[in-house]
Amino acid sequence: MSKSKRDRQSFSIGGVFFLLIVIPLSLMAFLIANGMFKLGVTIKERAVNVLDAKSQEDIQARAVNTANEIASFLMECKKDLQVATIIPSTENVYKQFVAENKKPLWVKRDGKVQQAFVPLYKELALIDRNGNEKIKIVDGQTVPAAKLVNVSIPANTTYKSETYFAKTKNLNKGEIYVSPVTGWYVNKAAFDKGERFSGVIRFATPIFDQNGFAGIIVLSVDYRHLAQFTDQLVPTQAERVFEANASTGNYAFVFDPRGFIISHPSDYHIVGYNRDGTIVPTITEQNIKELTQKGAEALNLFDMGFLDPNLFTLAKESVAGKSGTKIYKFHGITKFVAYTPIKFYASNLPEPAGFGCVCLGVEIEKYNEAMQKVTENIEKESKAWTATVIFILVAAMIVLFFIMLLLVRGITRSLRAEIPKGSEGDVLSSFNDDDDEDDK
Repeated sequence: MSKSKRDRQSFSIGGVFFLLIVIPLSLMAFLIANGMFKLGVTIKERAVNVLDAKSQEDIQARAVNTANEIASFLMECKKDLQVATIIPSTENVYKQFVAENKKPLWVKRDGKVQQAFVPLYKELALIDRNGNEKIKIVDGQTVPAAKLVNVSIPANTTYKSETYFAKTKNLNKGEIYVSPVTGWYVNKAAFDKGERFSGVIRFATPIFDQNGFAGIIVLSVDYRHLAQFTDQLVPTQAERVFEANASTGNYAFVFDPRGFIISHPSDYHIVGYNRDGTIVPTITEQNIKELTQKGAEALNLFDMGFLDPNLFTLAKESVAGKSGTKIYKFHGITKFVAYTPIKFYASNLPEPAGFGCVCLGVEIEKYNEAMQKVTENIEKESKAWTATVIFILVAAMIVLFFIMLLLVRGITRSLRAEIPKGSEGDVLSSFNDDDDEDDK
């Protein structure tokens, strides 16, 4: 038999060996790659729903947690008011009480954001049975006697129309009155220039002597301590910020039982007072164009059903003490919001509405964009792994090919070594005969 025939038969043996290994390996590689590709597609298809459900649960849980934190904060203020009724009624003691009750607050000073310990209470006042202020501490300083007023007349109060004296004097011992968030309104133009809403929440309770009703104690909480619970919160991230950006659609806000917005990253949505003591008008279907042009966009959720019925439904359900989620449109933006009531109650804030409601919202379009990036990353990872499997398969085939060559040479040498000298002709003849038969 010729050398070429012998080489051909040797290669046939090597080829069989090569195919016996490569075919199963190729099949296995194909199954793995195909499985990984299908897994990537499946994960991509399900990722949005899974992440959406998980994110909704996280946002709902955070809304509940924030509402509980606010309720605890208000409860602390109530306890401080009770303490204020039993401490000596002197200017120095009252000043010390205000000075010792401080909490950390992020503030901007000289263009820099920094944390400072700021008094929790802007005012502490002792008022007699006729409504006359007897002692008043404002921003840590004693108000001179000549500037003390009779607050039974609403026009004499700081914001020209407050009725906390009338609302408190008829309460029983231990009962408290909690005012709405009260402050001067900040319009959009002022807000854009850096002005922020500043106000108070008044906690008041009656005091008694041997003759009965003797007057009231009023403790006025600095509004900023309430606002920081939501103003610095971004629903989809753990880290807090100095001021959330409402333009992102990813922020929190609070409204009271009347439906009035009392905390919002855009302070011009917060309902405040005009300088004459009247409450600013809130946006309705009839005045939205006019007020928007003026930059006076105070909001009451009960008046906003014309923008989306779910806004009214949200407000209605929250004052009924319900938690939940809603999807609504506001200024052309579709939002998902989780809401839950703030479970703090007073004589004028009964169950189930309580102090108000916390809402955490996310703009759905931007939320979907973020999740689309996640699914794209999943797809890239799947393709990368598939490419890796193909590369390994090709490399394995190349390595096996060279191994086959080595085996062929080894087998050829072994066969030659086994054939006795002088018998090559007989062996070759037998191979030739086999070849001839095969040819037939």
